[in-house]
Amino acid sequence: MTTQVLETPEVDLVYDVHGPLPGGGGRPPLFMIGQPMDASGFSALASHFPDRSVITYDPRGLGRSVRKDGRVDQAPEIQAGDVHAVIEALGAGPVEMFASSGGAVTALALVTAHPDCVTTLVAHEPPLIAVLPDARAAERARAGVRDVYEDAGSGAGMAAFIVMTSWQGEFTDDYFAQPAPDPAAFGMPAEDDGSRDDPLLSDRSWAVSDYRPDIGALTAAPTRIVIAVGEESGDTFTARTSVAMAGLLGQRPAVFPSHHGGFVGGESGYAGQPEAFARKLREVLDDAG
Repeated sequence: MTTQVLETPEVDLVYDVHGPLPGGGGRPPLFMIGQPMDASGFSALASHFPDRSVITYDPRGLGRSVRKDGRVDQAPEIQAGDVHAVIEALGAGPVEMFASSGGAVTALALVTAHPDCVTTLVAHEPPLIAVLPDARAAERARAGVRDVYEDAGSGAGMAAFIVMTSWQGEFTDDYFAQPAPDPAAFGMPAEDDGSRDDPLLSDRSWAVSDYRPDIGALTAAPTRIVIAVGEESGDTFTARTSVAMAGLLGQRPAVFPSHHGGFVGGESGYAGQPEAFARKLREVLDDAG
């Protein structure tokens, strides 16, 4: 693996190249992106593609990519511009892409703006509130997580986030009638360290879940787009957004092993099944023809 830095006026983007370029086995590079996950979250998944050139990167303001624009918000269109700049810097032509969570939203914005730079996109559980029938209630649920975080800190905020993202079905009155969860019940510290800059729990990344995909542009793009969902995700928020987004594209989501972070290894407190996940991803990518 080699680490590169793409310096721009707004950010120094750090990305890792696993294997030689331009590709492996006659295939284009495989770019893996997340949000707010940085490159470290893809170490287990990337290890199962030793025959491919795999690219991972840290989104601006996260991990090793230092912002110079003075901003703290995270917007899919801006992130898409960054990813496009890295693809251009690789000089290896269009890429295949696996994108998860907020990274999947970035990837949809990328294909919309630069449709010729991705041949196949596997977009795994994009959290797109706008595609839900209960979008207004989902916005209220998201705001509730932010409010708990602002009031009580990261442990309480993460507990509220887990409750929101594990809720099955639409956000009904029963959801909003629940008391605030006890952080200790989720193994979270109750102490408040005073910080309020978490990109997941604050409103800094609301532009990600507020993103409205351009269905016309996506269906017109030459990119093959596959929306993916975890087999354990049930009827949770991101499973529902995946099903809805796939429907708007005239497809059903491809079912992948495990849960929302199913590609993550044992280094995570919520490990998935990265080996099985990699096999499924390889099958989907190989099915491009």
